[in-house]
Amino acid sequence: MTTTIKQKSKGKLAGTKHVDQLIRNYKKDRWIQNSQRLGKEDSLSTWFGLDELGEFLQLAKQHKADGIKIYYGVYGNEYTGDPELRGRQTVVLVATKQNTAAGGLTNKDIYIQRDNRSEILAFNFGHICPPYCTTEENGENDFGRLGVSILQTNHTLVVI
Repeated sequence: MTTTIKQKSKGKLAGTKHVDQLIRNYKKDRWIQNSQRLGKEDSLSTWFGLDELGEFLQLAKQHKADGIKIYYGVYGNEYTGDPELRGRQTVVLVATKQNTAAGGLTNKDIYIQRDNRSEILAFNFGHICPPYCTTEENGENDFGRLGVSILQTNHTLVVI
């Protein structure tokens, strides 16, 4: 897939207040409805180990990538891996190469040859929370630390 953009990314470090607000907004505007529709808590985060993520980034660089596009996705109900993931959202990272075109800059997904066929250069299968949110050291659930919200729905207070 190719995405046309008007200018280069201006990504930068974000502070706690900004991250907290983004998560709070997401929980209020999307997560509650997603979870109700699923009949279980949808995922709020995906964690990747630095070693594995570093290997993916190195592979992307070897194939001349200059960026990573992050797509939002959902494990389908037919997913044959971990049944706990079925229906829950995830992210998939895709290596991209930026080109200049008449309409602006384009970020084109990179495809590589794997098993005698062309395959997208992508990274997925992180540790998603929920359902896997418990920390080993203290057994606490860690998915509510940032973006805690208190909402009133149908005369009931909900803490998320």
